[in-house]
Amino acid sequence: MMIKNWIDITIIALQDLWQGFIAFAPKLIGAIIVFLIGWIIALAVGKIVSEVLKRIKFNKIFEKGGWKAALEKAEISADASSFIGAVFKWVLVIVFLAASVEILGFQQLTSFLTDKVLGFLPNVIVAAFIFVVAVIIADILEKIVRATVEGAKFGYGQIAGAIIRWSIWIFAIFAILNQLGIGKELVAAITQGIVWFIVLAAGLAFGIGGKDVAAELLSDLKRKMKKD
Repeated sequence: MMIKNWIDITIIALQDLWQGFIAFAPKLIGAIIVFLIGWIIALAVGKIVSEVLKRIKFNKIFEKGGWKAALEKAEISADASSFIGAVFKWVLVIVFLAASVEILGFQQLTSFLTDKVLGFLPNVIVAAFIFVVAVIIADILEKIVRATVEGAKFGYGQIAGAIIRWSIWIFAIFAILNQLGIGKELVAAITQGIVWFIVLAAGLAFGIGGKDVAAELLSDLKRKMKKD
């Protein structure tokens, strides 16, 4: 009698499991289909974006800031167009993954993907926009300052252009870190430290060993201005 009860209980459990699987199977199949379609679309969109950017010579913008050469020295492959294409691809993958998870009824995982992952995406887009704008502005202003200084026959155009370029890059990097929310207190402390370091270095240079250099620069500028 006891064995028969165990058999009945086992059969009922297996029947419940089968019925649950039958009820869940359409959701599982639907989720798999949605994700596979999304994966194909994501691959296509990523490829298209990458090819379009390559055709409009977007990589040259990245090369102007000297970042490609610096990364290649560190043996890191740098292809801005492919990177942006990959970003588009993975964003779409996450979107379709969230849709698939929603079909399966996993609300907590769906909330994580939509609120945390996709919710952080605007910050990444703004940070990337700051990066691109910084590359363009740094390149333009460096050329303008260098041409202006050299046109005035001061002879320090290269140095002035480099100072402008790296000043823009420093502020751009801090702006990007702040946008991404990476150690805001740390970024502020580093900024203050750099400012104090520059002030201290300038003071030591002119106060200890830079008097002769400063005098030489000033006399050189005066001599060139008199010639004009």
